[in-house]
Amino acid sequence: MTIEDQPKPFLEHLADLRMTLLGCLAAWGIGMAIVMPFAPRLFTLLRAPLTQITEHPEQFLRSLEITGGFSIALQIVLWGGLLVSAPFITFLLARFILPGLTRLERKALVGSLGFVAGLFILGVGIAYFITLPVALKIMFGLHDWLGIRAEWTAVSYVSFAVKLLLAFGLAFELPVVVVVLGYLGIVSAAFLRSKRRHAFVIILIIAMLLTPGPDVFSQLIMAVPMMLLYEACIWIVWMAERKKRGDGQRKTTAGK
Repeated sequence: MTIEDQPKPFLEHLADLRMTLLGCLAAWGIGMAIVMPFAPRLFTLLRAPLTQITEHPEQFLRSLEITGGFSIALQIVLWGGLLVSAPFITFLLARFILPGLTRLERKALVGSLGFVAGLFILGVGIAYFITLPVALKIMFGLHDWLGIRAEWTAVSYVSFAVKLLLAFGLAFELPVVVVVLGYLGIVSAAFLRSKRRHAFVIILIIAMLLTPGPDVFSQLIMAVPMMLLYEACIWIVWMAERKKRGDGQRKTTAGK
């Protein structure tokens, strides 16, 4: 064991954690500063799905609170800044975590970063182009069915839309966790296959908890792709296991 391999004292770990958290907050602040000038354009993008139910989305939303504009801008800047700074925050967290992992764990974690970004974007895209318009149509239809004129506050709309987008983005990270666990040998394809029914029930519960709307359709739009991704995880883990067995057999043959 070299000097660099020896573990650090506990206080040094705390100091590193403090610097990492401060760096993450600084990156988030810089991301917010970058996003701030584009807040009106981002609000226009969030409002675009309303065109599915009204020809004048800019006249459909109302701001009834004095601080309504500030609340909307704050939500957009906070979450937009987090998205912009996410790569830098990921780098800082990885720099703090990776030294404490084994070589196999480092390889699995680093190799999954691309899938994390891709699945998050996929989840947000499905929520923006499919789930949000469907949910808005359902909510508007319920108002119309009850004979109520629908006029939503801009604050509640932005909160609903942002929560829905983030919920889908985070929910679609579940397959990455499953594949990493399979790569590390913690779970196997046979185990995942045998627990399929339990996994589907958990996915339905997650969809019910994460989607801000009470409608079943939004929950199903989240749950069905997650179920398909779970099936894809089984195949990915199975192929990884098959590759490991093949490599092991080749090494055994070469040793003989």
